[in-house]
Amino acid sequence: MINDTDLNHLRRCIELARAALEVGDEPFGSVLVSANGERLAEDHNHVAGGDHTQHPEFALARWAAGNMTAEERSKATVYTSGEHCPMCAAAHGWVGLGRIVYASSTEQLVQWLHEMGVAASRVRSLPIQAVIRDTPIDGPVPELAEQVRELHRLFHLPME
Repeated sequence: MINDTDLNHLRRCIELARAALEVGDEPFGSVLVSANGERLAEDHNHVAGGDHTQHPEFALARWAAGNMTAEERSKATVYTSGEHCPMCAAAHGWVGLGRIVYASSTEQLVQWLHEMGVAASRVRSLPIQAVIRDTPIDGPVPELAEQVRELHRLFHLPME
């Protein structure tokens, strides 16, 4: 169940996605929040240089592994502008992070990109639940998903 606190963190994720777009990167942003609500780390995509493993969710999983106990990780929440890809979902699962909350789903992104004429990725688009088990997941959030869609439109179709 999405609450006002969740919405605030998701809005920050969208701000981070916008920041990625402003530096010429794909618009994805994520925030790691502790069980007591403290923002511990945040990041946005860094794939423009050609390394497509530089996703914010993956970076947050690595940060959590090095800076949090297993118990702290299990109680933390990862907020993100877009549902985790399979690589990021696996990283989330491997380091034992807790809840995931996303503004827009993989299914939505695939549909948007198809409508924009963007070629499908080599990596299969899978929902998080197809990659990891026993993780509470909330999303998408319709009122925020449209903002994410617009960021992707600006990235893929900047002149329209």
